Amino acid sequence: MEKFFSYLEYPIVRYALIVGILISLCASLLGVTLVLKRFSFIGDGLSHVAFGAMAIASVLNLTDKMYLVLPLTVVCAVLILWTGQNAKIKGDAAIAMISVSALALGYLLMNVFGTSANLAGDVCSTLFGSTSIITLKLSEVMLCIVISVIVIVVFILFYNKLFSVTFDENFAKASGTNSQGYNLLIAIIIAVIIVLGMNLVGSLLISALVIFPALSAMRLFKSFRRVTVFSAIFAVTCAFLGIAVSIIAGTPVGSTIVAADIAGFLICCLAGHFYAG
Repeated sequence: MEKFFSYLEYPIVRYALIVGILISLCASLLGVTLVLKRFSFIGDGLSHVAFGAMAIASVLNLTDKMYLVLPLTVVCAVLILWTGQNAKIKGDAAIAMISVSALALGYLLMNVFGTSANLAGDVCSTLFGSTSIITLKLSEVMLCIVISVIVIVVFILFYNKLFSVTFDENFAKASGTNSQGYNLLIAIIIAVIIVLGMNLVGSLLISALVIFPALSAMRLFKSFRRVTVFSAIFAVTCAFLGIAVSIIAGTPVGSTIVAADIAGFLICCLAGHFYAG
């Protein structure tokens, strides 16, 4: 613990904690809705899209890749939602089609047009998260704080609408709720969260922050509100523990956070045999 608190004196460590906790919190809030709607695979799909967009930004040598990666990922989130409603292409097929295409084209572009001397390192860092927490800049931290606050406020304001769309979309439509608009809102928000989390966790691991907190909470609770609250607490706790262990042990941040999520999920599964609220 002394080693951990000594590291907190460095801004880069505090940046990693702030970003990790905020991204995990936001992902957990949307994760409950995505899991219940059986649409959790969209997180994995959009993470592949973000990798492809990151590859394009790297080829173009953009100083701030966020200005290209974020819009492209949001556009693909809309395309996935729109294509998934096509009778000829179901939702899971649409996600798989767009995500695999983005992943393949991204890696192809980096190989053909990339100028980096360490292509394998760049790809590994993008897919599995940066091996060092010193990659986070103050501007990225501030952007993460602003967007996280927006996500939390939007979730609180539209909580009742999201609840109705999650459990009975047909009834929500019949009662006058614009379910299409709220589904679009969910897709856009999760796209933003995935892009923000790529530096910390990586594009392949970011979907774990969406799925594990929700599934863990469902092992213990049945109420939507309780599942959402516990999911948020679970996500924040695992993010803090994962980052703390990675700092002390020198392990990759993203993988350690996901390992903490897995351990927490197993504990909740065990506890679920004795308690269900």
